[in-house]
Amino acid sequence: MENYNDPAIRLTLMPRDTNSQGTIFGGIILSYIDMAGAIEAHRKLNIERLVTVAMREVIFHEPVFVGDLISCYGHIERVGTSSVTVRVVVEAERLGGARSSIRVTEAEVVYVAVDQNRRKTPIKKASEEGARNKHQTGDPSIVDCGVRNAE
Repeated sequence: MENYNDPAIRLTLMPRDTNSQGTIFGGIILSYIDMAGAIEAHRKLNIERLVTVAMREVIFHEPVFVGDLISCYGHIERVGTSSVTVRVVVEAERLGGARSSIRVTEAEVVYVAVDQNRRKTPIKKASEEGARNKHQTGDPSIVDCGVRNAE
């Protein structure tokens, strides 16, 4: 994929994730998009805590089925004073398919960096290239992916 690195998340979807139509429920995909975007922001910008403030331009291109292996790729689009916008693309590899991936969903997610008191905090300025060079893996579990109003 152009401008995208390794997937932030890769997993196989299970029957518990389906809707009444037998395909994967859109809310499940949105939750993985939210997590993947947060992981990308954490990895590239070393943001310890962030909260989701918006999901924009969500497009469901194709259905996702039980057994599909999905990969969620993130790319940082913009970095503001305390916010970061991440474009997340979800691709699916069909079960029993020819091992080719198709784009199934994409969205733009906006996060705000917060301190331990959940107040907005500035993002340390670094170019995206500089952030890539200073990449620190860290523990993505410390990233708060909850949807809250950051004041």
